[in-house]
Amino acid sequence: MYICLEGIDGAGKSTQVKLLEKWLEDNGYDVEMIVEPTSSPVGVLIRKMLQDPRATEPEFQKMLGLLFAADRLALKDKLLENEENIDNDNKIMLSDRCFYSSLAYQSPFEWISEINKYAKRPDLVIFLDIDVKTAVSRCQGIDKFENESFLKKVSDNYTKIDNYRKIGENSLKKHKKENFLVINANNGSNLVHHDIKKALAPYLGICVDGIVD
Repeated sequence: MYICLEGIDGAGKSTQVKLLEKWLEDNGYDVEMIVEPTSSPVGVLIRKMLQDPRATEPEFQKMLGLLFAADRLALKDKLLENEENIDNDNKIMLSDRCFYSSLAYQSPFEWISEINKYAKRPDLVIFLDIDVKTAVSRCQGIDKFENESFLKKVSDNYTKIDNYRKIGENSLKKHKKENFLVINANNGSNLVHHDIKKALAPYLGICVDGIVD
């Protein structure tokens, strides 16, 4: 199973993905972590570019969109290999970001969807929904993305993604079967973790009332 955590900068993905990894392992799952950008040469370049003062400019965003699409191709073989491994039904690939981040951060939707058409789609997306001001207050200010005006646009794009999924419109209609769980990330990390476990448990065949804390 390929599970991805999504959300704007400051939503708490890094914290929640680590908590979720431990909980899944405590419940007997073999978990392998994925972080976008990856540690590939393309991923290293992306991390450097994210700190560029031009990072939020439209044309720079298009360059990042292309690089992220290339970086995901580096992940594809690994994801497919694990998907085809019938000897390990308990294997979970847990990712901090995926294809949906590019739809939210870069534009236009149709073009981003097209250049990512070969990227592996997650089986389940956990979206951490958070107030933009709260998210910015949690950011460290390292990347140029971490400003309120830009993240407000990104947050609105995540809402559009979810709406497009529900009605099956435009470039996302072929992906409408993907499960997209929305979690309130404005709360403390422990409560957010609890809500994630409660939402995820049924997909894993775990009784919600009997989940391991």
